[in-house]
Amino acid sequence: MAKEFPGGVWPVMLTPFTEKNEVDYEALEILVDWYISKGVSGLFAVCQSSEMFQLSLKERIAVAKAVVKASDGRIPVIASGHISESLKDQGAEITKMAETGIEAVILITNRLAKKDEGDDVWQKNCEELLERIPPDIPLGFYECPYPYKRILSEKNIRWCLGTERFYFLKDTCCDIMQIAEKLSWLKGRKLKLYNANTSTLLESLKIGAAGYSGVMANFHPELYVWLCKHFMEKKAQELSDQLSMMSLIERQYYPVNAKYFLGDEENLPISTICRVQDESGLTETFKKEVDMLSRVSEELVEAYDIRR
Repeated sequence: MAKEFPGGVWPVMLTPFTEKNEVDYEALEILVDWYISKGVSGLFAVCQSSEMFQLSLKERIAVAKAVVKASDGRIPVIASGHISESLKDQGAEITKMAETGIEAVILITNRLAKKDEGDDVWQKNCEELLERIPPDIPLGFYECPYPYKRILSEKNIRWCLGTERFYFLKDTCCDIMQIAEKLSWLKGRKLKLYNANTSTLLESLKIGAAGYSGVMANFHPELYVWLCKHFMEKKAQELSDQLSMMSLIERQYYPVNAKYFLGDEENLPISTICRVQDESGLTETFKKEVDMLSRVSEELVEAYDIRR
């Protein structure tokens, strides 16, 4: 069982598709190498950015296995992928995912209770789910925004800490006050918080966040790697400001724009085909904005003397 995950950058991985809309495993292997070449600490596969809600269970398992194989022990791999409604089906999904060789299965917080159900229901369902899966499977949490965002409460987090089964929390609250509260509950515990939000990242790192696990690690992960390593330096604020402005590209046409960036700017064999968005929606203006982001990223890599 994993005992600790490294701090730093954990990209939420994309899933490349072929012209026939099938998972492109050759491109996926190259993508894993690209992330690792940028200095990331780990990989989060089969998540929302991976279009997991549009992948079959067979595809989800195959993608996780492919990422584990491609990473070849160089960095740890975690994955989510339990998307069913029933706890019975989720238990089966989690058990199969754990057999892929990943370091931990990351539970989606909104799968454990409906939007209008309270913390008691969530905890009861989480208890039942844990009983349905092998006790030696390391776990984490992902506050996935789809189909609705469920931020973990203090009550639920403290209960989870008591189980001693959780190691990774991908936080999506985007609120530094809430993050500070969570970090106070997690202090000294093995459950680490990884912030998905660029605007609050620098401040969160200074108060104890373990790292970054967000969309923008699909564009310029090396800049986030630098920030996570040098967040106490004076010039980290300037980079944080630049990254926060550039992160607005998330609101443009993601993940098609990220695949365009990887294909056209990073020269990876990745098409813009997605299952969650029609690639035709990536307008010429959107492409120009991504091209601009790429140029600014290159300038920052030079300015901060970041070796590729």
